[in-house]
Order: sequence, then C-alpha cells, then structure tokens
Amino acid sequence: MTERVVRVASGQGFWGDSLDAPRQQVENGPVDYLMLDYLAEVTMSILQKQKERDPTMGYARDFVGAMDSVLDAVTDRGVRVIANAGGVNPPACATAIQVVAKKRGKSLRIGVVTGDDLLPRLGELVEQGHALAHMETGEPLESVRDRVLSANAYIGSKPIVEALTRGAQVVITGRSTDTALTMAPIRFEYGWSDTDYDRLAAGIVAGHIIECGAQCSGGNCLYDWRNIPDLGNVGYPIADAYEDGSFVITKHPGTGGRVSVHTVSEQLVYEMGDPHAYITPDVIADFTTIHIEDAGPDRVRVYGIKGTAPTDKLKVSIAYRAGFKAVGTLVYSWPDALEKAQLADRILRERLQRLGLRFDEILTEFVGVSATHGRLAGDSGANAPEVQLRVGVRSDDRASVERFTREIAPLVLNGPPSVTGFAGGRPKVEEIVAYWPALIDKAVVQTHVEMV
Repeated sequence: MTERVVRVASGQGFWGDSLDAPRQQVENGPVDYLMLDYLAEVTMSILQKQKERDPTMGYARDFVGAMDSVLDAVTDRGVRVIANAGGVNPPACATAIQVVAKKRGKSLRIGVVTGDDLLPRLGELVEQGHALAHMETGEPLESVRDRVLSANAYIGSKPIVEALTRGAQVVITGRSTDTALTMAPIRFEYGWSDTDYDRLAAGIVAGHIIECGAQCSGGNCLYDWRNIPDLGNVGYPIADAYEDGSFVITKHPGTGGRVSVHTVSEQLVYEMGDPHAYITPDVIADFTTIHIEDAGPDRVRVYGIKGTAPTDKLKVSIAYRAGFKAVGTLVYSWPDALEKAQLADRILRERLQRLGLRFDEILTEFVGVSATHGRLAGDSGANAPEVQLRVGVRSDDRASVERFTREIAPLVLNGPPSVTGFAGGRPKVEEIVAYWPALIDKAVVQTHVEMV
C-alpha cells in the first residue's frame, strides 16, 4: 500500500516574486495545495496607505493575476490555494478574485479570514490595559499612537483549517504567519489536534523551509552558487508531507535550481532566532531536533522534529510614521575615486551645517568600497576604479530633507572632479515607516471565517 502524501507547493516568497511561478507549480506536476506568501512587515503599511486612498484596495494585487493563471487547476483538478494576499482588506481581495472567476465562467468557494487587523481597535485595547509595548525597548505604544499606520496580529493555522473544512477552494487571509500557510493544509488533511505538538512543529518547519520560494531550491544560495544549474528556469519548492510529521522537500522534474541538504539548511537558519524556541501561534518548534538527510536527486528528507505548547500571546506587527528621508548618489571614477568621494561627502556635510538644516541622522556609504562590510573592508578601496557616494538623511522636518535633495546635483560642477554618474536625478523625499513589534493576549484577537 502506498503511503499517503500531501503535496504543498510554494509559488510566491514575497510580494514581487516571479509572476510565472504559481502557474508553473500547478502545471509542471501534481500538487494538492498551492501556497502563496505575499506579506512582509513593511507590506502591511503600504497596503494600509493604499486602502486609505481607495477603500477597495489594500491587498496584494499580483494575486489576482496569479489566480487567473491557476484557475483551471483549482476548478478542474482540485488544487486548493492558500494565500495571505488579503493584506489589510481580505474581503476586497476575495471580491477581485470572484470577478476574475465569473469572467472565466468559473464558480469558486473562497474562505476569507479576518480578525488580525487591530488598527480600528487600538484605542479600545490600550484603554483596556494592553500596552502593546515595544518588544525591544519596552516603550508603550501610546508614545507613537497618533502616528500608527497599521497594526496586525499574526494569526495561526486554525482559521485556515476552518475554511478548508467548510469547503474552501481558495483561502485568503490577512497577516497570517508565513508558516501557517503550509502547516494548515497538512494539519487539515491529517486531522492533527491542537496538542499534537511534534507534528504541528513539523508542519511549521516545512512551512519555514518553503515560505521564501526558490530561496530553498537554489536561489540566493551561498554554497556552491557558481554550479547551481539553470537558475533562469529555477524550480520552486514543494513539501511532500506525511502523516507522521516527516516530509520531503523537492521540486518538479525538469526545472532548474537545486534542492539539497545545503540549500535547505541555509533556509532553515533564515530568521530563526532562538533555535530551541521558534514561536508560532500554534506551537513552539525546537529547531535543534531537526534531522535532515539526502533522499535522492533534488529530494531532502526532514524528520524527528519536536514541539511544545504555544504561549498565550500573539505577536503584533505595527507600523508608524517616523519622519522623512532622502538618499542621493554620485559616482566618482579613477584616479583616486575614493578620495574624491570622501571629499565630496565632507563638502556636502559642511554645506548642510552652514544652512542650519536639522537632521536626526546623516549616513554616508562608499559603495564599491565599504558600504557592505564597513571597517572590515580595511583600505582595500584606495585604488578602486570607481566609487558610488551614497548619502542619506533622516529628519522629522520635511523642509530640511527637501533642501538636502537640492544639494547633491551642484557637486557635479562645484565639487571634486570626475563625476561619471548622477543616477535617478534629484533625490525624492519619502516618508519613513518604522516597525513596532509587540505582544498581545491571544484571548482578545478573534478571527472570523466567511465563505463567499
């Protein structure tokens, strides 16, 4: 008797990932679920701004095209899609998908998960004694309350499982944890309980490995990167999950890239934190218990994972307005490119000081010499053939930042010689969106599932 396997394919690792990956994942071989991860911390604030301008927006619009490309697989072959593309407006996202389906003459059952968006409730929650203190500084949210753009709790797998139980072919969430998008369908298929901690932890690890798309199948891989084959046709990862909690990471045959112990291991340590306690709403996974072994060409078996009970808190991702910034660049060429860039930096700073402008920070990087490694680069850039001077400023005074943007171009003629590049013209003033991580009691976050 063949052992049952649930195949979860990753088709997006972030908003902006390959437009073709979702379609290729459902067309290049059999899969049961297509997982699409669109959200990062800063994404929520971008989407909130969009929703402020247009109440029908606030979701990852790339998802609409992705769904159009996989619609036949969903309606005709039974592939189910799980995505956090809903952003700050999951209902509007679902409406957009239904419009696409109706144009194609298709009928879809969509499960819409809401309840993660705490922005409308922030005043109420603070009044009830939830300080939403910054997890690193301990500062209460009240200090930036009037500048908050978005506030979303990271929800787990349970509402996604509920939607699947109710027959959803597509599940759209807001700020779900990345890992829950993979763990939920596996948990649903095998009926894992709330206290089946080892297997839940295994689902979390599977989700962590494939959440960043091709990053675990050869993309952005440091080990032996010169010899990874055909990255132009890189295959996105698939988790073949078994009932005992073990799983195999693989990709479709005939695609480029590589799935190996090295590529999977590199992804495992990505944003890992404490290896003994990878905390999620459903379970705490112990990464030190993970066993990894080669299971054949482009197949890596993962097993033995242990988990413990989750905490009584949820993490909240909060974004708030934190002033303004601008970045300007000039490229100086040989000879003495670094010395010219350094002189230009000194001249610029002197002029800004003479003008009496107010900045919280002025940051200079010499790209090509020390921008990445800083002091560790030593003096290796003394003979660099070209150096990009990149200067950024930050301030809560927009006028100061605006004036800075007008002080870069004059250096082309009134500064050091040999400017060979003034990329992008005059710098643009941009609003800074800062990140505020906090915790909140699970009991006050109530998720809802609506079938549409």
